[in-house]
Amino acid sequence: MTTAPPPSAVIDTNALLDWLVFQDPAATFGRAVERGALRWIATPAMLLEHRRLFSSSSLSAWSPDAARLEAAWDRWAHVDTDAVPGGPLRCTDADDQMFIDLALARRTTWLLTRDRALLKLRKRAASNGVRVLTPLDWQLSSGEGVDAMSSQSGSQTRSRRP
Repeated sequence: MTTAPPPSAVIDTNALLDWLVFQDPAATFGRAVERGALRWIATPAMLLEHRRLFSSSSLSAWSPDAARLEAAWDRWAHVDTDAVPGGPLRCTDADDQMFIDLALARRTTWLLTRDRALLKLRKRAASNGVRVLTPLDWQLSSGEGVDAMSSQSGSQTRSRRP
């Protein structure tokens, strides 16, 4: 008897930063990826974007550990090297188009993002089978990390992020 594969998600740059750099308690999807309950789908172009951002001066205040970030990509990202066709939805931010295109082309369960341009596509993406959610919305809808969130409620310190 074979086990069904876990649900899959495309995770945009800001959500990845929440998980891998800012240690945001709402980024419980990261723990789901780490334990194999969620499959993170990405492309080489996404990796290049993340590398550029991880090494940018805008993140220097958080001192991101580049080796840890690379290790996370190597260990948990399922990098799809097949060509991703343009999808039926157009994102108003051309830099974010690759995330919605991949989510639709590979029929992922979720696209996790905090980006407004991608969040505007929620309804149309849902009609194409992909749920576009913020990390917090994903956490609340999946029941992931409810204990962690309640323990953080009194001490939640969110800093301004790039």
